[in-house]
Amino acid sequence: MPAVPGLSRRAIAIIFCVSMATAIGNTGLQSVLPSIGRSIGIADAMVAAIFSLSSLLWAVSSPFWARQSDRLGRKPLMIVGLAGFAVSMVLCGLVVSAGLAQLETPVVIFGLFLVCRAIFGLFGAASGPAIQAYIAERTSAAERTRWISNVAGASSLGTIIGPVIAPFFIIGIFGFAGPLYAFALIAAAMLFIVARFLEEAPTSSLKPLFLIEKEAHTPLWRSTNLAPFIAYGFLLSVCQNAQAQTLGFLIIDKAHKALPMLDPPALLRIAQSHIGIAMVSGAIASLLALWVFIPLFRMTPKCLLRWGAGLAALGNVLVAFSPDYLTATAGYALSCLGFSFAKPGFVAGASVSVSMKQQASAAGAIGAINGANVLLAPFAVSFYGIFAPGPFLLASVVLVGLLAYTFLNPSLRHAGSAVRDHNDTSE
Repeated sequence: MPAVPGLSRRAIAIIFCVSMATAIGNTGLQSVLPSIGRSIGIADAMVAAIFSLSSLLWAVSSPFWARQSDRLGRKPLMIVGLAGFAVSMVLCGLVVSAGLAQLETPVVIFGLFLVCRAIFGLFGAASGPAIQAYIAERTSAAERTRWISNVAGASSLGTIIGPVIAPFFIIGIFGFAGPLYAFALIAAAMLFIVARFLEEAPTSSLKPLFLIEKEAHTPLWRSTNLAPFIAYGFLLSVCQNAQAQTLGFLIIDKAHKALPMLDPPALLRIAQSHIGIAMVSGAIASLLALWVFIPLFRMTPKCLLRWGAGLAALGNVLVAFSPDYLTATAGYALSCLGFSFAKPGFVAGASVSVSMKQQASAAGAIGAINGANVLLAPFAVSFYGIFAPGPFLLASVVLVGLLAYTFLNPSLRHAGSAVRDHNDTSE
């Protein structure tokens, strides 16, 4: 990875690894969570709800951490985020171990898991705004999109690695808690690397990004430029998380249908490998979108918004009517390809639609919806329990609506057509 002015090779590598390590832990946990829930006896909807409090705290705390990164620096906030991630994973691992040993009832285990995971939502949210600001203040506007996309690619790479390595840590006395302890060690290693090796020389050429927000007082949700991107991004992320949270249960049920003679522990281990393969397939599709198709075809935000919603809708329809595991995996991969087009589309579109003075508002709103959308995932899992194709069909309807929205809304219809530079102070 070539260095750019103000952004050293070492800093690029460290930030890349921080993003990848976080994704490894989150998607690795997501891949084993359905099996954990069914092993302990936690209801499927309650398993999906484990992320709810964490996501709410993430949405609420993201703007706070964004402001603190100006006061305390980017590096300290990355350390806070990694520390919160490591501590949360260790505590969640202990709770899972207690549940597998039947030391408490499933309801008590659920409550403890919910609280321990919430630590990540409260403190883990510190890393995202700090990483974004670290890159933004060391790159030009033209370079920034490329490097932020590379960081997104690092997260996608982590989503490949997490589900692949998670089953290897389901060993011995640790059982399904093993991956959580392993991910905590990875986070602790990255914390040491950031603390020891990431440089943070002061950059006086730019005014602190997130403190600008206090001066701007821009009514974010009333902005005709920005609000359509936030609405699009929120609904898109709701559909993506609903699919991701429900997919594991769908694959377990398909494995049970195909192999009814197996006892539950053996079935869950086979299903776990199938879940890992499906998530890896989706992550590979995401990498193809971010690192191949977008740069190869020089796709604009407008194209990304449209292709993303359309492909994600088709993928959800394919999952809804999948007769077997392989078809469901193909549908999930197609959906991930679409989501990986659409997410950079609305992030980049939102960024270039506002002035430099409003960048903090846009970043804070995007960080908030990344947490808030997960709150609806338990309802998708409950819907799945009533009518299995339901969540995927509903998501496809919403995504088709978003596709239509990109043609009907003026801001989305012209997304990316006018890029504002650093020195633009207009509202």
